[in-house]
Amino acid sequence: MIEAMVYLGAALMAWNVYRYIRFSREVSAKGGMEQETRILNLPILLLVLFLIGYLLVGILGKPDLIVAGILLGGSIFVFVMLLLVQRITQRIQQNEQIRMEMETAKKSNEAKTRFLSQMSHDLRTPLNAIIGYTTLAGRESTSPEEIQENLKKIGTAGQQLLNTINDVLEMSRIESGKMELEPERTCLEELLANTEDLVKPQMDSKQIRFSKEWEKAETWVMCDRAQLSRALMNMLSNACKFTPEGGSVLLAMRQAEKDAESVTCDFIVEDTGIGMSPEFAEKLFLPFEREYTSTVSKVQGTGLGMTITKCFVDKMGGTIDVKTKKGEGTKLTMQLRFPTAPAEEEHPAEKTEAHRKDYSGIRLLLAEDNTINQEIAVTLLEYEGFTVDCIGDGQAAVEAIRQAEPGTYAAILMDIQMPAMNGYEATRAIRALEDPERAKIPILALTADAFQEDQKAAQEAGMQGHIAKPIDMEQLLEALEKVL
Repeated sequence: MIEAMVYLGAALMAWNVYRYIRFSREVSAKGGMEQETRILNLPILLLVLFLIGYLLVGILGKPDLIVAGILLGGSIFVFVMLLLVQRITQRIQQNEQIRMEMETAKKSNEAKTRFLSQMSHDLRTPLNAIIGYTTLAGRESTSPEEIQENLKKIGTAGQQLLNTINDVLEMSRIESGKMELEPERTCLEELLANTEDLVKPQMDSKQIRFSKEWEKAETWVMCDRAQLSRALMNMLSNACKFTPEGGSVLLAMRQAEKDAESVTCDFIVEDTGIGMSPEFAEKLFLPFEREYTSTVSKVQGTGLGMTITKCFVDKMGGTIDVKTKKGEGTKLTMQLRFPTAPAEEEHPAEKTEAHRKDYSGIRLLLAEDNTINQEIAVTLLEYEGFTVDCIGDGQAAVEAIRQAEPGTYAAILMDIQMPAMNGYEATRAIRALEDPERAKIPILALTADAFQEDQKAAQEAGMQGHIAKPIDMEQLLEALEKVL
């Protein structure tokens, strides 16, 4: 009986040593408790000595009932104490985790507060320009030349406002996990040339020297053309914004490596601008972060462009590197790997400028519930020669096609969010009509739902095209040309 108590106490103490060693390692592995870990290592030696003592007493000694009871009670006591220490440590770690999460949430809220404050400024600035120049253009004393100049400035401010809204909405989609890539055959050289055409006017307006360098190596690849173009424009727009007059900006593409199925390309944007502090360079790709200096605070922008770019790069499995020095400039290097694609065998025919064509006699049906949008679309289309009939909801669109003679309308321009029946439902209903001539009428989405998933939904509903508002007449006419 006595020896059994001693051996039971020894076994329990051995279990305590094992549990304590595991517990100490778990605390060490979680990190953030280095000092506590060093202190927790000390009792291991004492527990081992206790265990040796128990075994010596059990093997060599002849303990009586009191000694056996003390040894067993000590093992039980150590077991209970270890359990309490483990529980207390777990509670400390949980509290530390909660504290860190609260600190992170606090910093995020502070960043969002700064962002919303800046957004108020960035939205009101172009709105002020639009309203102000509209007021000036409407004055009786304004000359035709001044009206044209005011309209030009209104257009610039409107595009600036649209870019800001697009960045905010794209960031919202990224945070909700809705960013998806749509690979298509793309000529990198052509994409870079188009990007140059877009950014050159910005550079010229600030008298910035813009140069380009790209290798004519593997130029046909599979990639998301729109997202790659957006990423390059974000990088170039930042370079333009933060480079003073007389500075320079370089856009380069270099082939890093290539095999039979893929090619790795480095896209480089280098400027001689104001540069960034090392502290902000580490936060360049974080959302809602902007460097607040007397110079930077005067620059229009959401601070989301590089975050969106980084999300695209991560989605592609690539890397983006930043080298910068305050007052000397910044160099961004985006490295991406693309599957190669066969080159075009034939050069497509040059596009004819749609607005030079005669569209008189072509009748369109416009399904749009907003009267202002109706007026804008009708005016723009009638200027090109179209005849346009308007209706205010999807159900009316279906009835108009059902009752009209086949061939009355050459195409339907369909809004999506409408009362009674939305654009998708109306399109499906038209496609289900018994008369094949009526059912196959071309339908184009003309909508403010502008994301990739909206384009997919339009295609799945049976539409042949998708034009996002605000209306780009060149894009609209091009889409109509394809279906007429």
